[in-house]
Amino acid sequence: MTEYLIRRLLQSLLVLFLITVVTFALIHAAPGGPMQIFLAPGLSQEAAKIQAHNMGLDQPLPIQYLRWLGGLLRGDLGYTFKNHLPVGEILWPTVWNTMVLMGTAWFLSLLVAIPWGIYNSTREYGFSDQLASILSYLGFAMPTFWFGIILQEFFALKLNLLPLSDMWTMGREGEIGDLILHLILPVTVLTLGFLAAYVKYSRSSMLEVLQQDYIRTARAKGLRERRVIFRHALRNALIPIITIIGLDLPYLVAGAALTESVFNWPGMGRLFVDMAVAREYSVLMAITLITAVIVIIGNLLADILYVLVDPRVQLGRKGGQSA
Repeated sequence: MTEYLIRRLLQSLLVLFLITVVTFALIHAAPGGPMQIFLAPGLSQEAAKIQAHNMGLDQPLPIQYLRWLGGLLRGDLGYTFKNHLPVGEILWPTVWNTMVLMGTAWFLSLLVAIPWGIYNSTREYGFSDQLASILSYLGFAMPTFWFGIILQEFFALKLNLLPLSDMWTMGREGEIGDLILHLILPVTVLTLGFLAAYVKYSRSSMLEVLQQDYIRTARAKGLRERRVIFRHALRNALIPIITIIGLDLPYLVAGAALTESVFNWPGMGRLFVDMAVAREYSVLMAITLITAVIVIIGNLLADILYVLVDPRVQLGRKGGQSA
């Protein structure tokens, strides 16, 4: 396990380095790159050149990249181009806000979807299974922004039961009860999306395992159905579910840009949209990098969980099965 973790960490560092190179190159190659920010109407070319020199944008791209990378290694995410504000001061509060929103939706989805999928696998094509299928189709097919607007129209504007948008009511910042009220609508939108995927994956994975020969053998031995499901089938069925969960971890950081925009939630997804419109490339690069880090961590955690769930998976050992 130690050898495997070291090897994966080294691979992750290489991948992260390549991501920084590609992200930096794409941002500067995009139409209307950082230099275009200083070419505002009424600003002379000379003033724009002076500003670009002060920001280091007149240097060759490799030099700019090395300066940016050196700042990252020191924990410095850089500064915005227009207002020269530290990116960290803008970004980190939105990371926490996104974690609150996405983490709540993600946790509730897992809490409901996995037991529901397991239950439906034991009662295939029953009423609960049909209901889950309808809910899954709605979750996959319904546009997130449209569903959010419908909920706002009905529960906030017509019934006046829940807040329309934002994270807090003005003057009630920090109150848990007010935060919960503001979470209900966006969490409902996001939970439906997560639930649609997790119920289907949980059910399909369990159905595949329940058809295996060793499950028939366990039942033939007279073991109780509950023991067969939770002791023999579930551990093996969890492996593909862990894969999906590990790949979904980036959403906890990147956020759902559409949902956060619809509900005016001050998270990283909305910040990314706002900064893309404002062409604040230093913020966009920081958000992309954080998302990449979470993707790598999520994949690494998923591989570790494989071993914990199924001891037959031997990571990093000769002759063993690799996840």
